[in-house]
Parts: sequence; structure tokens; C-alpha cells
Amino acid sequence: MRVEPSPTTPDDLEDAVAVFVHHRSRLFGIAYRVLGSTVEAEDVVQEVWLRWQKTDRSVVLSPAAFLSSATTRLAINVAQSARLRRETYVGPWLPEPVDTSADPAVGAERAEAVEMALLLVLERLTPVERAAYVLREAFDYAYAEIADMLDVSLTNVRKIVSRARRHLLDEGRESVDAAEHRRLLGTFVSAARTGDVASLEALLAPDVVSLSDGNGMRGCARIPVLGHARVARLSAYRRLWQGAVPELVDANGSSGVLLHRDGRTVAFVTAAASPHGIHQVLWVFAPSKIAAFLDSRSRFAATPGLTRGGGSTTAVCRG
Repeated sequence: MRVEPSPTTPDDLEDAVAVFVHHRSRLFGIAYRVLGSTVEAEDVVQEVWLRWQKTDRSVVLSPAAFLSSATTRLAINVAQSARLRRETYVGPWLPEPVDTSADPAVGAERAEAVEMALLLVLERLTPVERAAYVLREAFDYAYAEIADMLDVSLTNVRKIVSRARRHLLDEGRESVDAAEHRRLLGTFVSAARTGDVASLEALLAPDVVSLSDGNGMRGCARIPVLGHARVARLSAYRRLWQGAVPELVDANGSSGVLLHRDGRTVAFVTAAASPHGIHQVLWVFAPSKIAAFLDSRSRFAATPGLTRGGGSTTAVCRG
């Protein structure tokens, strides 16, 4: 990728800003799906903007292709280093939830590969596999375009996407529609708030798993909790809900719930469900990830910032 300083006039820079802002939502969508982090995705998009400023734009035949390619390659580099950092993460790592009420698809033609449960499965792919799958399935890029972005042969990119699809198919389950997901999550929260363990068990699939992301926060479950009986007791933990006010939100193209207590947001919860019930409950308690979600709520409402230069029950998280 050729990046070099070029003299610009105010009009040139204004045009550069207009082009970048037009594509920014898509660039964020690509980076977020590859990284599972709104903060890291924003950093990638900002770096792409800096490169776009320094590039001789007069020789760029397709700004969209240039920007998407730069975003993809930078996101892969960040994902490779992030994988090492996540090896030292304390407890389960979950993607940072993102508010999708203002931009339901987070820049994609269709809301594909943005659900938290699927992003978690994508983490099991290599960064290159993840990027290829995202570009094809979420953004409908042609195989030849993806091959050029990833600097691999057309044959290899077809194999990479096919391998990623097979892996995700093996991991996936049939999902319920948005209305049913919203109903199940609302019923789950109502039962958990009142300590109705029996109703919770009825909602949960027998092999349900609960994952709590607190990155070492005291009282958070640091291992996956398995089975409908244990997950029901865990979810109904009284201290978790005491004084908590739930707020239903749009998150990752689906429904999620924020828990507020004493004027601050203390948790986020969502679930993955099939016709057989809720089979995955995802709790986010890490303050940095909750802050990232709250920041994302105004992401598309504001002008993008462009600058220069065991047997016992462990609490989900005691708040």
C-alpha cells in the first residue's frame, strides 16, 4: 500500500474528509467485526484517516477499495497482537457490546457477524480467516476483492472463507427471530430480578452456559458456568439485582439489558437463544467495556472525530 505525504489545499482536505466520512461507518463495521472491540476499532479507523490524509489521493482509483483494504490490514495486525494480550485476560473474554440503535448494521449491508455470540465464535478463527469471512458474509465483497485486500490468491481466499463457514456452522445453532429474542431476554430479566429460579430453569436449555467478563473483578465468575440449574441460581443472585434498574437496549443487532444502580451503569447482559431456549448468557461487568458501549450510543449521532497528526454457586458479579 503506497502511503506518502502530499501537499494539500483546503479544498483537497475538505474533499478527503467528505470521502472518509462517507465510508467511515463501513470501515468501523469491518474493524469492529474483526476485533470485537469498539475502542480498538475506533483506533484503527483513526489510523486509516491519518493514512488517507498522507496519501497521494490523485493516484487512488477507488477510495472505497483503498480505505477498506487499509482498514482490513490494520485490523488484522491489531487482532494478532490482541490475541496475545487476551491470553493473560482473567476469566472469560467477551466482545465489547456496541449500540446499534443509530446504525443497526454497524456499516454493513446486512446485520451479519455482529451478534455477540457469533463474534465470540469468530475469535476462534485466525485474524485472516475472520477478516475474510467478515468481508464476504457481512459486506458482500467479491472473492477477487478480498484476495487483493488480504494479499492472497483467489483460490486461497475461497478456501479460507469456506473453512471459516464450516467452523462456524459446526459451532452454531438455529436462532430465534428478533421479537422472540427480545421476549425471552425480558422474561429472563424479570425472573432473575424476582429470584424465580424455577421460571429461569424453564427458559434455559439443559446445556446452557453463562460467561461473565469482569477481567478479574472480585466476585465475578472466572470460569464458564454450565447447566440450567446452576445458571438459574447464578442469574438470580440477590445482591446482583438489589437496587438495580434494568434498561432494554439495542446491542449488536439484537436486544441487551443495561443494569443501572445509584446513577451508574454496572452491568450489561444479553443472551443467545434457539427454539429450545436460552443456551448462552453473556454478562459484561468490566467497566472499560461498559464505558465503550455507552460511548458507542452517540457514535453515529455526532460528527466523526477526525484529527491530524464446581458444586457451589459463584456470583455472576457482586456489585
